[in-house]
Parts: sequence; structure tokens; C-alpha cells
Amino acid sequence: MEIVKVDIVFRVDTSKDFKGTVFALFPHEVADHKGHVNSYQHIGQHSGADYRGCIATSKLATPMQYADLIAEMESLGYDINIVKKQNYAKYLKSYHEVRKNN
Repeated sequence: MEIVKVDIVFRVDTSKDFKGTVFALFPHEVADHKGHVNSYQHIGQHSGADYRGCIATSKLATPMQYADLIAEMESLGYDINIVKKQNYAKYLKSYHEVRKNN
């Protein structure tokens, strides 16, 4: 299994329908030409996500809140570097790579 080093922002949803759901955003991995980033959660697992929208409807997760999710992701081969926010220069680099390859 290949170990993949990734920056992750762990968040807890605060919106009505998904309140309390813990999820991971990959703030520097662009998923599509629209600029969505990759995300991960227990149910649904990998998907694209609107970074700004997710930030607006969530709060930072505590280590206790994301313990199960980080363990699951590490079992899949992720080497996680926890960050609190997006580095826009890293995001743009990924975005330009996706646009170039599509």
C-alpha cells in the first residue's frame, strides 16, 4: 500500500441536516475544473466539495471529534498533516494542474 502525504482540515458540520457530522477537507487537492477540493467522511467517503461553502457551515473539529475519521483514513494509506486552513498558493497550484490536464 502506498503512503500518501496530504494536508487535511478536519471540520464538524453545523448545518441543520448534517449537524455534528465530522468530515475531512483536502484544501490543496482540487477535485475538478470547477475548483472543488477533495473531501472524505465515513458515509459517502471521497467526494468533491466547495471549500468555502464547507467552511461557512462548519467549525474546526477537535482531536477527539476526528479521532475515528483520522484512524480510518490512515488505515487507507494516508499520512496526514493536519492544517487549520487553506494555503491559497498551494490550492492554486493544484487548480492549475487540474485545468491543464482537462
